[in-house]
Amino acid sequence: MEADRALGLMNDMLWNCIIVAGPVLAATLIVGLVVSVLQVATQLQEITLSYVPKLLIAAALLILLGPWMIARITDFARGLFLAIPSLAA
Repeated sequence: MEADRALGLMNDMLWNCIIVAGPVLAATLIVGLVVSVLQVATQLQEITLSYVPKLLIAAALLILLGPWMIARITDFARGLFLAIPSLAA
């Protein structure tokens, strides 16, 4: 396998990871920021107040976007498996 092809596959893998994990990470980041601002504004420093909303949002997004995530990862893996014969040549 040539180095260019290996780097291309690595690039595709990293972009797939970003696209699949991005929505969940972005949503938890936004919820965490909103909760932190509310905690500062109300001076309510309850530790569970920051974790529970992020956990609920992450779980809801994984349930909603799970089929799309699995389909995207499966398509990528299928493409890699189908490319194996061309990698040896």
